[in-house]
Amino acid sequence: MASRFPIVDSTTSFLIEIGELSRFTGRFFKEVFKAPFEFKELLRQCYNVGNRSLVLVGVTGFILGLVLTMQTRPTLVEFGAASWMPRMVSVSIVRELGPMITALICAGRIASGIGAELGSMRVTEQIDAMEVSGTNPFKYLVVTRIVATTLMLPLLVIIGDAIALYGSALIEYFRGEVSFQLYFYKAFDSLEFGDLLPATIKSFFFGFAIGLVGCFKGYYCKKGTVGVGVAANTAVVFTSMLLFVFDFIAVFITDIFYEL
Repeated sequence: MASRFPIVDSTTSFLIEIGELSRFTGRFFKEVFKAPFEFKELLRQCYNVGNRSLVLVGVTGFILGLVLTMQTRPTLVEFGAASWMPRMVSVSIVRELGPMITALICAGRIASGIGAELGSMRVTEQIDAMEVSGTNPFKYLVVTRIVATTLMLPLLVIIGDAIALYGSALIEYFRGEVSFQLYFYKAFDSLEFGDLLPATIKSFFFGFAIGLVGCFKGYYCKKGTVGVGVAANTAVVFTSMLLFVFDFIAVFITDIFYEL
């Protein structure tokens, strides 16, 4: 029988899921510092997260640099501020666009993959078999994946930022007759420590959110094989929403420090 208050039911389900995710997060922090440590599996997951996402992040970053420069250059030329292009692009990419775009790309690539992988293991009772055999599946499957995404996403962000700046420099080289040396000198001269540190710190939180939600959705997958697809899809949606929340909090805190 359908509920007479669907909005109330949806809100209740959302709050219950937030509570379960919070408990899942607490269990992660409890398990991550306890021996034994699965270093071999952690290295394998770092390879899966980093190496297999590198091409996608690189292509996205390159296109980001090209499009941002091509769209912005006519406006700056109109106001006689074309020389500010390297500074504008470098600050925009390093502060906000690079970490956020890379995190969203990785959310679609990594969170859905983790959700589908763990979900298939849950519905085929592989996780239950690990629990019966005395193995800690949470330690082996969840902790390693969350730590891997937390460590690898900042590296992917740095690589994506570098490739994006190269794409921007390429446009300036052909259309603005600006040498690569001059472009990168202006780009890095405009960056400060206050630009790099917040972007790097929030990249760790982005990676943590991607691994956490992907593992949470897959580890508690239900409804058989249909639930595997649901886990993969909801992992991407929930992760994307969480990334925007983390980004808002990071920008809000950074603005407070800038005002001080």
